[in-house]
Amino acid sequence: MIDIRSFRDLLRLFYIFRREFLVAFGLTVLIALGVAFLMPPKYASEARLLIKPGRENLTVPLDAGDRQTMFSQVSQRDPIIDEEKMLTGRPVINQVARLYLVEMANQPPPQGIWKTVKFHVKKVALAVLEALRWVTNKLGLTELQSPEERLAAKLEDKFVATHGPGSNVMELRFVWDDPLVAQRIMQTWVKVYMDERTTVLGRKGLVVFYEGKVRDADQQIESAKALWRARLEKIQGVSASERIEALTKRLNELRTRRAEILAEKDATQQGLEYASNRAKTLPREVVAERELGYGPTWLALSNQLSDLKRQRAEALRVYKESAPLVVSLNESIAAMEKQVRAEEHSVQRSERRTPNELGATIERNQLEKSVRLRELLTFSSVYDKEITELEAARRQVLESEPELARLEQALAVAEKGRLLYLDSLEKARIDQALDESRINNISQIEQATFNPSRVSPKSLLLLALAVPAGLMVGLLVIYLRSLVDQRIHDGGRVEQRFGVPLWSTIKDIVGGGGEDNEFHASLYRIYGMLPLDRVAEKGLTVGLTSSRPKEGVSFIAQRLRTLLQAQGLSVRLNVAEGEPDRAQPGEVLLVEAAGLLSNREAFVRLSRADLIVLVVEARASTVPVVENALGVLRTAFHKVDGVIINRRRFEVPPHVLRWLQR
Repeated sequence: MIDIRSFRDLLRLFYIFRREFLVAFGLTVLIALGVAFLMPPKYASEARLLIKPGRENLTVPLDAGDRQTMFSQVSQRDPIIDEEKMLTGRPVINQVARLYLVEMANQPPPQGIWKTVKFHVKKVALAVLEALRWVTNKLGLTELQSPEERLAAKLEDKFVATHGPGSNVMELRFVWDDPLVAQRIMQTWVKVYMDERTTVLGRKGLVVFYEGKVRDADQQIESAKALWRARLEKIQGVSASERIEALTKRLNELRTRRAEILAEKDATQQGLEYASNRAKTLPREVVAERELGYGPTWLALSNQLSDLKRQRAEALRVYKESAPLVVSLNESIAAMEKQVRAEEHSVQRSERRTPNELGATIERNQLEKSVRLRELLTFSSVYDKEITELEAARRQVLESEPELARLEQALAVAEKGRLLYLDSLEKARIDQALDESRINNISQIEQATFNPSRVSPKSLLLLALAVPAGLMVGLLVIYLRSLVDQRIHDGGRVEQRFGVPLWSTIKDIVGGGGEDNEFHASLYRIYGMLPLDRVAEKGLTVGLTSSRPKEGVSFIAQRLRTLLQAQGLSVRLNVAEGEPDRAQPGEVLLVEAAGLLSNREAFVRLSRADLIVLVVEARASTVPVVENALGVLRTAFHKVDGVIINRRRFEVPPHVLRWLQR
């Protein structure tokens, strides 16, 4: 909500919605540049046909002689209109579309980076468009159309056939994005129209008959070749005889190899059994080295015997043979000798055994023969499996051989019939050409032109009008945006709209560069609105509220407190715990109650206020929000004493204002 009173307000309106203006201006210029540089150009190809009176527009018999070139039109009937209807009829357009699709399918990919990028972008766009058509068709919004039907509709829109009143010349014009393609399509269009017209007027059923027969023969040949190829792929050969010969040769080789392997397997198995039997009779180990020595018991007894003999010799030196000591020693010696003779003289101390080399050799040969036997068994199973498969394949080839022979015979008959039909078709076409020269009354007096000059878009004109059009669109956006904008920008029409006095409009010191005289004047205006005559008697409680938090209630309260204190008044900001909730005589109490619509405590604070002032943040609060807040205050307290517009900003830059004041 802004009050327009002068050109400065209009200029301010521009700076308020400058971003929207720049966006609209930029988009308009970009669209113009995109159309000028990116939109595919359109080229036109033209041709002219002269309509002479002929069989289709005369009731007199057809004369084979020369006709007059110009023929006066009959006022009751214009035959060129019939020609235009035939020229732009669906049969002709569908044929042109079909031929164009075939030609485009055989086109090589474009050369060059830019053309390749455009080709792929166009391909992706067509795929997305095809997906959208499929979705809309599934939803029942559109009908399914073939590419030929869609192209025919597009060609019909791009083709124009006209003629002047009383003129026998039919003027043709076709517009396309490529001049060479436009020329080719125009040539194809005229040729198809002439052929169709000649076909209808000449009653060329014979050519159509032979063409159908040739197509049928082609289909028959293709079907026979497909079945023949399928049969050959099934038997995996180029012919039945060659495949049978190859299978038979392979079978003979496999059977020979299998017989050799079976014989080798039997011999290996018998040798393995014989080696196994022989290995059982051989010892596993043999003694390679043995060490013998005196037994420890015998050696000890011998030592004791020698000791006894020594004692006996020493005793004989003293005693006689019959002395008891000598007799006792003799008995001991005899007993010891007997015991020595009873003991083993020598014993085996160690023995080293080694594996039997003959047995190891036999076992090694057994292992090798076992491995070879396993290989032979595997070879035998593989050969058996392959022989089974080859026999099954040969049976399959033998079963398919009669069908292959029949297909080859049918293919030969079909090719021979096709040659006969082609010969007859050529003769019918010769007759058609002769007939066409007699009945066709259309002369092409101007061939399809090649015009490399584009008819659209007019890039230079678009570039020239881009900036003016951007300015017009930007100004229109500013106008529309100002109509729907309900933000409060200043104090204009506040009292008329809300029915509440406007106390003051406070400048935004953050965006404006700091406090100045205008800012202090706004505060003194609030000071002048206060009923200071009742401060000395009863005191004054002022409640400052806002619909939303952070709209500047605390800022205004603090600046107002500073101002009142400078005027020598006793000022208290908010009610602290233990303090009286109302202003005392000679005192001004400022109560902050921000966030009226979301803070219940605000109503309690405002209930003790003598004056209720609503703080509105400029460029942030809207008319419905302020009306709602005023309605809530009037419902709760039956009054609202004033409105303060906070953070008001004059959007026009100072240097622009100085330039306007010159």
